[in-house]
Amino acid sequence: MNLLPIRVQALEALFRHVERTRMAGVPVLNRALQVEAVGFEAAAVEPAEAPAAVGVLLTPWFMNLVWLPLSPDADAGRVGRTKTREVGGTGFEFIGGYEPGLGAYEACSLASPMFEFPDQAQARATAHAVLAQLRPAALPVSNARRGFLFGRSTVEARP
Repeated sequence: MNLLPIRVQALEALFRHVERTRMAGVPVLNRALQVEAVGFEAAAVEPAEAPAAVGVLLTPWFMNLVWLPLSPDADAGRVGRTKTREVGGTGFEFIGGYEPGLGAYEACSLASPMFEFPDQAQARATAHAVLAQLRPAALPVSNARRGFLFGRSTVEARP
């Protein structure tokens, strides 16, 4: 049984609920955007880890790279803790989270708030562009372009 679609649907359902409840009336919401999971695929995991997927979660208030264990029973002991995970050859700091009905997950912020995106199509295109840079099948990316995309400087200070 392929758990990936079930887990991604649960992720979207959770954050739609969060939008309607916890985020209701909060001024950081970009009303031109909606919750959408983009490009979730199986992730390379460490030998002792349970299977997981990685993709981008768009919401009206953030765009996150999300590490989603395929089992809702995954260890929730990492809530609030950070872990560096390699995705596409780049190390990202993920913060552990847990939500009833979804279980454990980890998130790495890519953008927040989301007012720079005029519509869902542009936010989705940006999510796809991020994933294209991180997928092993993607064309080689220069360090300068990767640094620009992820907001990191690739120029080291010289003494």
